[in-house]
Amino acid sequence: MTTKATNIFEVHSRVDRKTREERNRHKGGVLWLTGLSGAGKSTLAVEVERALFAQGYHVYVLDGDNLRHGLNSNLGFSHEDRTENIRRVGEVAALFAEAGFVCISAFISPYRADREGARKAAGDSFHEIHVKADLATCESRDPKGLYERARRGEIPDFTGISAPYEEPENPKLVVDTASQDVTQSVALVLDYVARNLAFAETTGKT
Repeated sequence: MTTKATNIFEVHSRVDRKTREERNRHKGGVLWLTGLSGAGKSTLAVEVERALFAQGYHVYVLDGDNLRHGLNSNLGFSHEDRTENIRRVGEVAALFAEAGFVCISAFISPYRADREGARKAAGDSFHEIHVKADLATCESRDPKGLYERARRGEIPDFTGISAPYEEPENPKLVVDTASQDVTQSVALVLDYVARNLAFAETTGKT
């Protein structure tokens, strides 16, 4: 993306990331939950957030629908707008990680190239998690009635119906919500966080 602004200069914080993480007692990171509508991303995100907060983590959820009410309220669902949506979210999530938070981002984010942009923004802090459920399962859930409307042609460019979903090729974790319930799915993510973001001291190691 071309930067249009000129005469801009970076301001560097006098509190570095390492210091923030040492105070928080865990690493900052972006848990990027991607999957079809109805796969369970938002449900998983808020349950993981609650569990991690109870464990003492600094954690926050960025949810697709929520951000489209504010930060991304001027974007639609064309390919171009989806790309810009994920670009903005990727940059915000990377800032959360830099501040020492575990940022849980729950977005369909159907295109690999867009997710790669979010990965580049966060660097090694990016953890792609595929919240996997087949289309039939997602349609059977259809918590928002979106698939039914998409099948009737009322929603153009709907992922899985009239727009593609490109599955992650090498996700850090796959959570199959078609075969695992919420409790099992949350446990998988918590185990991943404990292995990858927790400081050794939080597990009793030195």
